[in-house]
Amino acid sequence: MATITASNSMKVQIGGDGVTEITTRTTIPLVSHLVTDEDIGALKGVKVKPIDLTRAVKLLTDPHSAQLYERHVNGLHRVAAKYRRGFLIRDCVEVFRILNICADRIAEQRCYIDVMCELLTICGLPVLKEKSSDEMTYEQIVMESMSQMGYLMRVPHSKVQIAITNALKTFYMRRPKNLEEVQGLQYTSPQFNKKVIEKSDVAETLVKWLSLLEDKMTVKLEVLKVLQLLSSDSEMNCQLMLKCGAASQICCAMNEQESSGHLLFVSVEILWNLLEHAGDVAGPQLCNLECVSAIKEAFQSLVISGCSDYERQLRNDLLVITTLIASNPDVPIVETGFAKQLVLFSTFSEVKSHNPLVRKLKLTQSPEDMEFKRMLTNMMIVLSKDGAAVQLMSEGKLLLSLFHYIRPNEDKSQPREWSPAQFEELQLHAMSALCTLSVLMMEDYMMCQGNTRLLLLLEWCIAEDVNFSGHGNAFHGAGGRGNKKAQMRGCLRLLRAVVSHGDENTNQDLCDQGIISQLLNILEPLSKQDSDDIVDIEMQCDMLYILSTLCENDLHRKELFGSKGVDILVHYMQSNPKKISSGLGHNRLMLTAVDAIWCCCVGCFVTEDYFLEKEGIFLLIDLLQECPRSMHNLLLGCLLELCENPKTIPHIHTWRGKEDSSAPHLFIQMWRYEEQRIKVKRNPEGCIADVTAALAGQIQLDHGVTPQPHTASSVSIVDVYENLRAKIYAVFARLGFSDVPGLTTEDYVTLAIIEKYLDFKVGEVWNEIREELRVESVRPITPDNEAMETIARASVERAKGVAVLQNELLDAESQQNAQDEKQLYAEIKENFKQRENSIQRWSDYVKRTSEHGYLQMSKKKQDKSIESSRVKPRYRNERFSGTTKHSTKIENLNTTTFQGRDIRIDDTPRQVAGDTELEVLPPIVTEKSEKAHPEFF
Repeated sequence: MATITASNSMKVQIGGDGVTEITTRTTIPLVSHLVTDEDIGALKGVKVKPIDLTRAVKLLTDPHSAQLYERHVNGLHRVAAKYRRGFLIRDCVEVFRILNICADRIAEQRCYIDVMCELLTICGLPVLKEKSSDEMTYEQIVMESMSQMGYLMRVPHSKVQIAITNALKTFYMRRPKNLEEVQGLQYTSPQFNKKVIEKSDVAETLVKWLSLLEDKMTVKLEVLKVLQLLSSDSEMNCQLMLKCGAASQICCAMNEQESSGHLLFVSVEILWNLLEHAGDVAGPQLCNLECVSAIKEAFQSLVISGCSDYERQLRNDLLVITTLIASNPDVPIVETGFAKQLVLFSTFSEVKSHNPLVRKLKLTQSPEDMEFKRMLTNMMIVLSKDGAAVQLMSEGKLLLSLFHYIRPNEDKSQPREWSPAQFEELQLHAMSALCTLSVLMMEDYMMCQGNTRLLLLLEWCIAEDVNFSGHGNAFHGAGGRGNKKAQMRGCLRLLRAVVSHGDENTNQDLCDQGIISQLLNILEPLSKQDSDDIVDIEMQCDMLYILSTLCENDLHRKELFGSKGVDILVHYMQSNPKKISSGLGHNRLMLTAVDAIWCCCVGCFVTEDYFLEKEGIFLLIDLLQECPRSMHNLLLGCLLELCENPKTIPHIHTWRGKEDSSAPHLFIQMWRYEEQRIKVKRNPEGCIADVTAALAGQIQLDHGVTPQPHTASSVSIVDVYENLRAKIYAVFARLGFSDVPGLTTEDYVTLAIIEKYLDFKVGEVWNEIREELRVESVRPITPDNEAMETIARASVERAKGVAVLQNELLDAESQQNAQDEKQLYAEIKENFKQRENSIQRWSDYVKRTSEHGYLQMSKKKQDKSIESSRVKPRYRNERFSGTTKHSTKIENLNTTTFQGRDIRIDDTPRQVAGDTELEVLPPIVTEKSEKAHPEFF
């Protein structure tokens, strides 16, 4: 706050000597217009007053003061004390210039060690920025500074090197909690710190220094800890480390002697991070003989001598790393003997072995040992891709150890055995492994009586057993809590894998043990349940697939399938087709049911006839109408096979769908949809638009003809099995192309193309042959050339003939439509004419009742008409000569209607006439004739 001083004068009389003038000064305060946060005390934190670091650099480099080492050290200590809360981001260049000068002089003057460590500790703190944009402005400078920190590892002193590693760890991690705030400044964000480390070459520099720190195990361990931190959550750092071969270098050195025992743990952690973030690069670096031998040595030592949870976890981590690199086909895991060792560790608890490695080895119920057992089983699946490893598994009796778990579960366990929940988890895991391993070792599978074990377990799964309830904790135990679904699903999966292998002896053994009837007994109640459970649907799919595979090429097994199996399939076909798109697996269930019809029913007359008796053809076509296009191929194939039975054709003709449509109409609609999908050229009426390409789609035309080897299929042949037209043609070849009921003119137009499908396809193939010879500059001999030209002309002429037939059909339809239209108009005209006649008759009737003269004239016309309708006198005399004539005319009758014996006379009602005394006289009836009063009609 500033002040202004003003002068005022005043006169004061003292005594009698006169007046004395006294001057006084008044101070007026002046308020400033700018008030800072510092003025009012609003700033928080410690105030830091920056200093000029160029003076410190000059002190170190000036020739006159270059030898004043104590003064240098004292000055740098004052700098460190001034910046103990962090360096300014704009001072990074001077700070690392000072550090480099100190690093170069340490070899001669060790007095710089402590102050350099002090400065490095401050470098580990986040950098202070004055503006929000400083991170963007000084990013490159900070990145180069971090690279310089890595280069400082050249200082040949452990204390400085450890200080560098500590600074890097502190800088890369989050901001320390006890770090005080600084007035007017902010620390850089953790994201910025991480980014500058990633863009620098610190990780690469530290990996290069590992090979130079063989005699400094403490420093080497600290460097590894830094690399562990850098690789924990950064793919970029992992890539930089692998660029220098970090994975191979760290793996080969992880078994070195180290007193604390942390070297192996840190090395394994780094390898895990490298495989996780850059496995495609780290994996090949570990696939050499030295790395696999080092992993084997460390793993064997931990398995045999490891007793603590820490060592068991480290053992499991090494096994995970081995699993990851074992998927590489070039890894020498068999050559080093590691594969044989892993097989031994996988089987020793179930198969007795005299190997000294496992003589005193025991697995407990601890979670680490449980995890170890599961990972060993998973490792066997990975190794099964190598044929040499499969041979080792066979020699080590791996399947026998896995089949140890294929037995009914128990609620209680013996001491030193797996608990019921652990046994269930290992059981399900063993089933999953057997699905892969059994098909590779079928001889061992049969020696272990695998079929018998599986069928007995399947029988236990469907039995009512209140003493067991599944825990459902494992990955493979989904949906199995409180029931046996998990075991049943695993058993069926294993049976499916064994059956799919195609070994006839194994399949025959299953059939001899009654698997067909056993599966049918399980499916019978399930097919009648409308369940949406995914596990139930999957098990039903597996059972139907097993039955299809077993019965596909064996007539006797189809007879065993019999009517009971057909009833089950009919139940599946009668399910709601809308569930196919529900996403719960009903589409797979329906596909396996259709496949079972094809494999288990078709080809056996007994099952085929019973399937037809159960209206199976109707159900197939119903499903064909409702299901998505992806299922049409299988359904048409099954229907085509059934058409070999003559009894099928009447069922197809009898079927009626929505809007009373017929099956041929449905097939033709599918043909048109297929042509629209592949963009075949057709005119709006569906006729052939291009006679040179009657069947080719747009993709086929755009592809053109290119030279191909003789083993490759041409575009025309590929088109046969890429769409449904070939199957639709084959179905119509069974049904016939004429006298097909339920078709419209549009259908007959399409049917004309379907009828010539084979001819058109043959023409397409010959055209491709000609074009391919032309592209390859090969000229056929003259007779062959003439034959191909004749075939081409015949194909075009046939297409023209079909086009003419289609136009005739359309013309006939248009003529029939015109005739129908004329007939409709005639009927309408006749209806209007009858209405006019009715109006005319009513008008005439009213006129006769109101005009007596018109009534008399009408009477004369009536008499004349009666007279003209009689037989002529001459003809009558000749024929009725000598007979008596009687008159049929009633005299004095004034009506124009022919009367009966009773006459009903209508009169105006009294209420209308207004005359209450008027009476209607009754008719006078004589004995011979009936007369009426002359009332007008």
